[in-house]
Amino acid sequence: MVFAYAALGLVILLLAGDALVKGAVNLSLRMGIPALIVSLTIVAFGTSAPELLISIQAALAGVPGIALGNVVGSNTANVLAVLGVPALITVMHTSTHDTRKSYVIMLAATVLFIGLAMRGVFDALSAAILLGALALILWDSTRDALRHRRQGKAAPEEDAPEGADPDMPWWKIALFLVLGLVGLPLGADLLVDSATEIATMFGVPDTVIGLTLVALGTSLPELATTVMAALRRQADVALGNVIGSNFFNLLAIIGIAALIKPMPVDPQFLRFDLWVMLGASLLLVPFVFLKQDLGRVWGAILSALYVTYIVVVLV
Repeated sequence: MVFAYAALGLVILLLAGDALVKGAVNLSLRMGIPALIVSLTIVAFGTSAPELLISIQAALAGVPGIALGNVVGSNTANVLAVLGVPALITVMHTSTHDTRKSYVIMLAATVLFIGLAMRGVFDALSAAILLGALALILWDSTRDALRHRRQGKAAPEEDAPEGADPDMPWWKIALFLVLGLVGLPLGADLLVDSATEIATMFGVPDTVIGLTLVALGTSLPELATTVMAALRRQADVALGNVIGSNFFNLLAIIGIAALIKPMPVDPQFLRFDLWVMLGASLLLVPFVFLKQDLGRVWGAILSALYVTYIVVVLV
């Protein structure tokens, strides 16, 4: 039953996160907040709400391994599995899109995160640094987007955030917000408790459960989005989704969780998992800088590397 409860918690998290995004987006638009700002902030935070609630709940429950493992494992899964699996289905022509700036930001966030982890704890100081870096990135992204729109380079439909419905009634907005705000903590609590019990049952550290079961589960929405983007020949969406999700996970999720409660860093992360995350991130260099398309051979390589990583972690 514990696995059923974990699955139920994950489903509640994903559905509640989607409901919260829809409610928050349409409430913000009704209040007159520009769609561009909503896309850059509310949608970004909302889509990461499941991971955020898991990390906060895990930190408060005294299992920081699940909180950190969720983020580190998700970032590794995003590169190796979320990009690898769709590439097995169809070639993603990433060479035609410029994601260099976002990728450099992701690498910088990864290096910053590893540097802070070497202090042995993510505390209030770490939180201030991570959230400060995120604020700078959001400010720069907003400035760039506004400049491009003034220059006429952004089509109107590009500004419309996901889940926007100008005709959504107020009662429906309120319903989505309530479902999201109630469902997220409920799902997070259920998943963290189940994951902790699974770790105890099999005699493995909570870190391992965070890196595998929880991380892969919370990466499923990104995988689904990327598969659909690949099938629609939208390689920029696929690659951009992974890059944006990765630096947001490191800066926002751990930043907020550490602000609520300090989280000690398991030495296992410093010995192995953080370096795997960095190595996986560096594997994107050919697709970002060398105009290499993400084809089936690369898809097989990335997918095989992820399977190998999971086996190593579990063994």
